[in-house]
Amino acid sequence: MPAIVQAAGFLLISRQPPASFLLMKHPTRWDLPKGHADAGEDLLQTALRETDEETGIEADKIEVDPDFRHVVQYPVEGKKRGSYLNQVTYFLGYVARPYSPRLTEHQDYRWFPWPPPSPLQAQTIDPLLAAVVQHLDRNPQRLM
Repeated sequence: MPAIVQAAGFLLISRQPPASFLLMKHPTRWDLPKGHADAGEDLLQTALRETDEETGIEADKIEVDPDFRHVVQYPVEGKKRGSYLNQVTYFLGYVARPYSPRLTEHQDYRWFPWPPPSPLQAQTIDPLLAAVVQHLDRNPQRLM
C-alpha cells in the first residue's frame, strides 16, 4: 500500500455581491491553492500558508468556515516521492472581495460566479463544489 501524504488547501468565496469563488489555472486544469503539510503543521495551518504562498491572500483576510472540511484522496506518481496517495483536506474560507492573486505557481486565475458552473474538473474540484453547495444550502447566512 502506498504512503499517504497529507496536503491542505482552500476554496475561497468572495462575499462581495455577486458572490464568486477563486480557482487557479495550471496548464491543463483548474486547481485550488493547496500544498503538502510541513512537519509540525496542522492542516489548517498548511492551508493558510499555502494560500498565502500561492495567492498572496493572507490568513487575516480569510474567514474560515468552522463547519466545513472536504477530504479527497488520489494516487500520484511523483518525481521526488515516487508513488503515493495524496490526501487533501479542503477548507472553506470567505473573503470580503475578489482579490487579484499574486501568481507564484499557476499561470492564471479566475473568480467564477457562485453558484458554480459545472463541470470544471472531475477529480477534485467538482466533488468539492458539490459539497460546498450542499453546505451553503443548509447555511445560507454564511455568504452574507
